[in-house]
Amino acid sequence: MRKLSKEKRNQLVLVILLTGMALGGIWFGLINFQQEALRKLSDRRTVVKSRLMQIEQAGRNADRLENDLTQAGKRLAHIEDDMPSGDLYAWMLKNIGLLKLQSKVEIASHSAPEVKDVALLPKFPYRQVIYTIGGTAYYHDLGKFVADFENQYPYSRLQNLDIAPEPTLAGGDNKEQREKLTFHMEIVTLVKPGAS
Repeated sequence: MRKLSKEKRNQLVLVILLTGMALGGIWFGLINFQQEALRKLSDRRTVVKSRLMQIEQAGRNADRLENDLTQAGKRLAHIEDDMPSGDLYAWMLKNIGLLKLQSKVEIASHSAPEVKDVALLPKFPYRQVIYTIGGTAYYHDLGKFVADFENQYPYSRLQNLDIAPEPTLAGGDNKEQREKLTFHMEIVTLVKPGAS
């Protein structure tokens, strides 16, 4: 290179610079663009593969979900068979009477059933009937009555439970009489669809 003339040396440097610029342009213009496109394609492939795995998992779970839905339908039909229908007052007297025998609760008053629409959820397929009952019981007997009721009737609930000590009667200094409680509560029960 020392033997080259100044003009030839300048031309050689210019060719090297132009070649370097051309290679840099090819790298940044073509190769880097293609690598970026390949990265985007790889990312899209990962997302699509993830979605495909979710779809395949849902397909594998479809049989289990269908079985669960069938079982839930059977449980609902079994519960609906036990729901009150027809003469609601007779249903209430029968079922509360059975629980009363099991738990030593004295029920002194009960109201006629009041049928209403359920306001909790829109387009709810069931109606509700409200009974008000009152009576006396010892604390543990009342607790057993409430627990038995809620366990035996999953479509019912107790609300507005009011408990107070039983007022002592004249000359009623009896310890057992003082431990009794009076109660009033509302029983809200769902009514089987299509029942009057």
